[in-house]
Amino acid sequence: MSLVTEPTLIFPENKVSQDEMVDVLENLFPYHPKWNTIEKMIRNTQVDNRYLLSPINQVTIHPGFEYRNELYKKKGLELAIRATEDALQKNKMAPKDIDMIIVVSCTGFLMPSLTSYLISALNFRPETKQLPVVQLGCAAGTWALNRAHEYTMAYPDSNVLLVSVEFSSLLFQPTDSKLSSLISNCLFGDAVSACIIKGKPESGDTGYLIENITSYVKKDTDHYIKYDVKSTGFHFGLDKDVMHSIKDVAPIMEDFINKEHDIKANKLDFCVFHTGGRKIMDELVSNLSLEEETIKLSRESLRDHGNIASGVVLDVLSKEFDSKSRKNNDLGIMAAFGPGFTAEINTGRWLLN
Repeated sequence: MSLVTEPTLIFPENKVSQDEMVDVLENLFPYHPKWNTIEKMIRNTQVDNRYLLSPINQVTIHPGFEYRNELYKKKGLELAIRATEDALQKNKMAPKDIDMIIVVSCTGFLMPSLTSYLISALNFRPETKQLPVVQLGCAAGTWALNRAHEYTMAYPDSNVLLVSVEFSSLLFQPTDSKLSSLISNCLFGDAVSACIIKGKPESGDTGYLIENITSYVKKDTDHYIKYDVKSTGFHFGLDKDVMHSIKDVAPIMEDFINKEHDIKANKLDFCVFHTGGRKIMDELVSNLSLEEETIKLSRESLRDHGNIASGVVLDVLSKEFDSKSRKNNDLGIMAAFGPGFTAEINTGRWLLN
């Protein structure tokens, strides 16, 4: 087993409400033929607020892909350093105690990876292993925790640092009037997060002990979630079929839980779900016969911060720590979904010392 310790979440200072975003889009596209439908769908996202890297009046002006990627690099490193330092401090650890750094991000590109910049900036050991991942989208947070689990199972004395850097506002395309794009613009938020995964929990440690992991890829669904890479940067594409994907992955999740723990999903003590959107959450509740109480923290994450891509599961997990409602040995599941259509899933127990 590996212990996921308390995450650190850092949100940019530019807060935007749903009402503000609706006004901005209406001003950008005042004669959109489907505006009434668009506004209704935006109101149904259940996203009240989000935090953006830049003020909304700057987000809606495209300064060029080069400028945006430089901003990604500058602010990504700055906030990743802050999140890393806080995660280390929470665990009374130093950079020398970390054996592998995983950085997940799908909203910008760097070479060398942000892992390399972090190693130099915070004086990690030169032999620290790097695992940067850029193409798993929203599934990457749970994917990274699953890979960290595998690593610490192979090397039990190791500790892994996970950092998520997601600035979805850098993908805003002010000339894209597609319905799916306008809805997405009101769904995604920006955030940087970090946590440490320990191979050997120590006395006094609290967190989520991963016990079992699995993955699932639904074939021939590459069109569900994708980027078109153009001179103006990454153009996010979302197919409406993705909204019905949970009905395919839910039986996989149910079988996995039953095989590993001999219970039904609705008997779990807690669920940490990626908040792909209200529809995804509704489908999880329906297909797994869950009580709303079980997923209320995922709903809160969506309401307060929007979809922060790979960082969502860390945000929801952070809310579990803050709630102080977990009892020792409580059994839970974590799942996230992304391009491919990919699902990354694990189950584990709450450790409370």
